[in-house]
Amino acid sequence: MTITIYGASSGLVPASCVEAAAGLGQLLARAGHVLVNGAGRTGLMGAATDACLAAGGEAIGVIPQFMIDQGWQHQGMTRLIVTPDMHTRKETMANMSDACIALPGGVGTLEELLEIITWKQLGLYLKPIVVLNTDGYFDPLLAQLQKAVDLQFMRESHKAIWQVAATPEQALRLAETTPLWDASVRKFAALGH
Repeated sequence: MTITIYGASSGLVPASCVEAAAGLGQLLARAGHVLVNGAGRTGLMGAATDACLAAGGEAIGVIPQFMIDQGWQHQGMTRLIVTPDMHTRKETMANMSDACIALPGGVGTLEELLEIITWKQLGLYLKPIVVLNTDGYFDPLLAQLQKAVDLQFMRESHKAIWQVAATPEQALRLAETTPLWDASVRKFAALGH
């Protein structure tokens, strides 16, 4: 499988999150999967890439040119794909993937996660989406999504768009085993609209 990993670029994040990212990178390599991420050299992106490569795996980075101009890219990626902008970066990462796993991160990571959830809700992305909820990082977001369901901004069935994992091992297992999404769920007739 080719698995896209979203995650923080900050190098100041908790050690437990770095350990989980590295653990996931190592697991991907050992399972023979290809890691795809935003090619960041630091933070959880860097930790996952470093561990994947150290375990003999393949890591593909997708990064816009302006970030390369700033020197933000990981220098050891197996392959680097340069895009003209952020939108093309995200689209490329999604198109390459057989599944997505979100690690903790800031607004960039949250935006990537919510965009891929939206694409799946609309039937544009049918593959597994896994939230690796290290130390309960995503608890507030998951509560907000539940509130959206409770108040009927989303359907109950939409909660199956994403899976939640507590460990890297569980995240990988869910990425490997979650069935493809049924694109017909995007039909809104049942909502009375």
